Amino acid sequence: MKPTNPGPSAAGPGVPPTAAAGSGVPPTAAAGSGLSPAAAGGPGFSPSVVAGGGSVASRASSRGAAPSQPGPSERRPRRHDPDRKDRIIDATIRVIAEHGVAGTTHRLIAAAADVPLGSLTYHFTGLDDLRTQAFRRHAERMSATYAAHFDGVSTREQLIDAVTALIHGDAGADRDDWAIAYELYLAALRDPVLREVTESWMRTSRAVLERFVDPATARGVDGLIEGLVVHKILATSPVPIEEIRAVVTRAVGP
Repeated sequence: MKPTNPGPSAAGPGVPPTAAAGSGVPPTAAAGSGLSPAAAGGPGFSPSVVAGGGSVASRASSRGAAPSQPGPSERRPRRHDPDRKDRIIDATIRVIAEHGVAGTTHRLIAAAADVPLGSLTYHFTGLDDLRTQAFRRHAERMSATYAAHFDGVSTREQLIDAVTALIHGDAGADRDDWAIAYELYLAALRDPVLREVTESWMRTSRAVLERFVDPATARGVDGLIEGLVVHKILATSPVPIEEIRAVVTRAVGP
């Protein structure tokens, strides 16, 4: 018997009937795509490629999907900054000199120290703690400058010369230094912790003078130094050094 011709495949020219039947792809899709049955939707091929012209990941990227987060090894290392705390304290001193205690804020200090705002709360318990440490450092520096004026003093005349020069030179400090000192005095009126800073500062100054005079005279001369420096800074005309020396000579005594 002559075999019967099965005729063209239902799936279209060039596509075996078995492929169209077993692939799960409509015959028209396989026939019109120009792809092999496997590429059109056969096993191991993502239908999303055929349907959307690209993979799911690539289409998500083209829509502006957020990139994956870097792993721990890709994160930027923290900057090694062992002097950060000291730099913050020094910046606080500068901010107080410029803005006063009332105008000093965390943000101003962080900006002056060039550190993140969180560094302040990491190293200090609060603004009061930071302010106290700044005032203490300033007092220690001023005390060191004060003591240096008396190096080599051994006679009464040398003492008078040293005290006179100290007053005439504003105790070796500039106007910012004294602005900080006066901010400290004002704040210490209401803050017992800061009064401990001022008391320690005054005690250190008197100890220097007590190397040359009795304690009572040392207290008087120390007060004179500070008072005359204040008057001199606030004066609208220069104070003659001869006048300063005459006052010092009387305070030191015979």
